[in-house]
Amino acid sequence: MTPLARQLRRQIAQAGPITLAEYMGRCLTDPEHGYYTGRDPLGAAGDFTTAPEISQLFGEMLGLCLAQAWADQGRPAPVTLAEPGPGRGTLMADILRAGRAMPGFVEAARVVLVEASPALRARQAQTLEGRGARWADSLDALPEAPLFLVANEFFDALPIRQFVRDGAAWRERMVGLDAAGGLAFGLSVPAPLAALSGRLADTAQGDVVETCPAAGPAMAAIAGRVARHGGAAVIVDYGGWRSLGDTLQAVRGHAPADPLDAPGLADLTAHVDFEALACAARAAGAAVTGPTPQGVLLERLGITARAQALAHGLSGPALDALAGAHRRLTHPDEMGSLFKALGVVPPGAPPLPGFDP
Repeated sequence: MTPLARQLRRQIAQAGPITLAEYMGRCLTDPEHGYYTGRDPLGAAGDFTTAPEISQLFGEMLGLCLAQAWADQGRPAPVTLAEPGPGRGTLMADILRAGRAMPGFVEAARVVLVEASPALRARQAQTLEGRGARWADSLDALPEAPLFLVANEFFDALPIRQFVRDGAAWRERMVGLDAAGGLAFGLSVPAPLAALSGRLADTAQGDVVETCPAAGPAMAAIAGRVARHGGAAVIVDYGGWRSLGDTLQAVRGHAPADPLDAPGLADLTAHVDFEALACAARAAGAAVTGPTPQGVLLERLGITARAQALAHGLSGPALDALAGAHRRLTHPDEMGSLFKALGVVPPGAPPLPGFDP
């Protein structure tokens, strides 16, 4: 049993079941035992691998996208170049390298990373040494300035709540204790829920709808700055348009795990509701394009031509690895369709390159 599991069991025994959102929040960001608090979860020695760690192609394409958006908006300077949840800093490093193709873009950029984990901040500092990177504790702490931002697999890690339809009411999925005192899922008593009254028209008995309380404010912090000061945001994540179904998942050692099995030792995520993100961005005054499938976006931005250029002079395993990375990022059976991208720009600004209107 993990130390966090013992804490949670004591808390629930004393005060009763907790929401899934509270459980996820404790598992991921508990100051002592949270999953992200003291570890680097990426790569072969970690629990999962993200697109920037698969290939430099991903970050280079997004870097060119942001650089072109900067040029389309009149080359403002200085600007904030930001990333929340930046992992090891690999994506930002690739963005900065590719961004040099647009004269003036990198020189205008003030790099800000939104990161809570001390362990990951240290790794990011190594990756971005000499780039003048600064860190912020939250999106609300970003400067009030033109903002060019990429969020890759950031929103999927925000804690969710789950509601199960019961007639015209909803029952919330909670984390409580079973007869043996172990952590177990249960349901609250049914009650009407004003926030989900509109979902009675497109759900049936027993359907699960997920909400993410932190997603709207996070998107509002991003989109509000873009709307007020200019800039652009690219949100890349897995999910779809409008939540439906149980999408909570745990990953440990690159394999699926029971979300309740080892609190604090497994990564917990859920599919992103892009409709909710788009609504929050528009409510903050920004214009939204997409969501566009990741594979489609990367192809429109020129990933195949870039892969072909990198392939010159390669052979054997190196060439195979490049081809495999290209396929994994773009093919519909890999990440190409499951992952999607949302583009955010100021009202009246040119749409981001590569995005569906």
